[in-house]
Amino acid sequence: MHLVRLIYASTKTQSFKPDDIEDILDKARKFNGKNGVTGMLCFNRNFFLQCLEGGRTAVNMTYQKILRDDRHDHVVILGYEEIVYRDFNDWSMAYVPEQMMTDDINLRYSKGKTFDPYAMNGDSAGLMLLELAEHIKSV
Repeated sequence: MHLVRLIYASTKTQSFKPDDIEDILDKARKFNGKNGVTGMLCFNRNFFLQCLEGGRTAVNMTYQKILRDDRHDHVVILGYEEIVYRDFNDWSMAYVPEQMMTDDINLRYSKGKTFDPYAMNGDSAGLMLLELAEHIKSV
């Protein structure tokens, strides 16, 4: 089995409701736990940035589900690569709320202080997620 990492950005749609983030996380954690997928999700009321790690088939299957989810629009793959180890193996799906995505972190990995995952490439998005993971672990 080859391990892969997929990082994508998307925009919430008009059909997205305030409690949908909890539903997304709950379903992702259940599905991912059963399918050996790990990762992290960032959301700021407008954009999603997510990393999925696991076996190629499981990650691709998960991504296909996201593409069919009517709460996501303008889904763009920022990075897809084979990996030798997981960066987010502690979580079936970690969650980074908007308040953790500070101006300093956004500016370090993007073109400005506002969180906009479309302004990142796969490497910068991955590094940002790793930094945010360290913040989650220390909380």
